[in-house]
Amino acid sequence: MLSNNIYTLRRQRGLSQEQLAEALDVSRQAISKWENGAAVPELDKLQAIAAFFGVTLDELTGDATAPKTAPAPPQRTLKIGIVLCLLGAVGLLVLGALIVLSPEVAGQLNASSAITLNGSGLAMLLCAAVAVLGLVLVLRNK
Repeated sequence: MLSNNIYTLRRQRGLSQEQLAEALDVSRQAISKWENGAAVPELDKLQAIAAFFGVTLDELTGDATAPKTAPAPPQRTLKIGIVLCLLGAVGLLVLGALIVLSPEVAGQLNASSAITLNGSGLAMLLCAAVAVLGLVLVLRNK
């Protein structure tokens, strides 16, 4: 747990092992060993690490009972989910408008389908599936 915490704190601040080593007055190899779990820092170095990162020793060693901050949801997945929701909804609206305003288009869609579900029903199902997939991606990031 300690090794992961040192690694995570260092990476969150965008530091290299060399930069952290310089700040703590140790070698880069010492940082590497601490992060790999091959060695454990002495108490004075643990205190220096905690002070450097602005955390308590309990948080650094993983014994803290304080709630951790949740990681920010991936923005790319959220955006893809929103786009898929909108795409599915727009597809359903366009398909519905075509069926109502131009019944011959619905007839052509139905005739073009090789599946027993008629073409317009298949198109609606596809649009609904895209919308649901987008909704799942959006809700998963909440």
